[in-house]
Amino acid sequence: MYRYLIIEDDPLNASYIAEGLRQQGAHAMVCADGVRGIALSVAEQWDVIILDRMLPDDFDGLQILKTLRALGKNTPVLVLSALSATDERVRGLKAGCDDYLTKPFAFSELSARLEALVRRAQAPAPVREMKLADLRINLMTRSAERAGVPLALQPREFRLLAFLMQHAHQIVTRTMLLEAVWDYRFDPQTNVIDVHISRLRGKVDKGFEQPLIHTVRGVGYSLTDRPGELPMGA
Repeated sequence: MYRYLIIEDDPLNASYIAEGLRQQGAHAMVCADGVRGIALSVAEQWDVIILDRMLPDDFDGLQILKTLRALGKNTPVLVLSALSATDERVRGLKAGCDDYLTKPFAFSELSARLEALVRRAQAPAPVREMKLADLRINLMTRSAERAGVPLALQPREFRLLAFLMQHAHQIVTRTMLLEAVWDYRFDPQTNVIDVHISRLRGKVDKGFEQPLIHTVRGVGYSLTDRPGELPMGA
């Protein structure tokens, strides 16, 4: 059951939204003022907060939104507003809202936008780091280190290492590497892979007791700290 908090001072509009959501099987709570809205937002878990842009007390919708974000609340927020100017939409997005819907609106559109926000919030976070034994790579900064020692990798070497890491403990064929790292759809009949693997080994394994990059004869390569478990000898 999805949980929605509706911070809206217009009783008719709030009732219209809450009743529609309840008919869909959701839990919907209505709050008419900003101060209590902030308290409820922080005290309980909500799938989405539906926030009116204009409220009668000292807190308008954008102030509430900024306060929630400053408190570290990342709950998706959909702002409802009669202010349809582009500048107002931009202000709402910059304040931290996840979606902005102008009044009047169809409940079907509100429902679809809420579903999209819930799906987005439930989606797994993108992988930023990968680790194998004492080897760690950061996909955001495109950096790598082993045992805390930074590895000076060229862009192609990083792509190669990242692909091997994504398929850790598996055998990666030459064809897979050509397609994923070099964007080739054919075999250029060169030793480009061997050269880059050799360079990568020199940076990842040289000086460390345990080698992580292994050659699987006649097939390809594997990044693993358990070479004895590969289906073919490394």
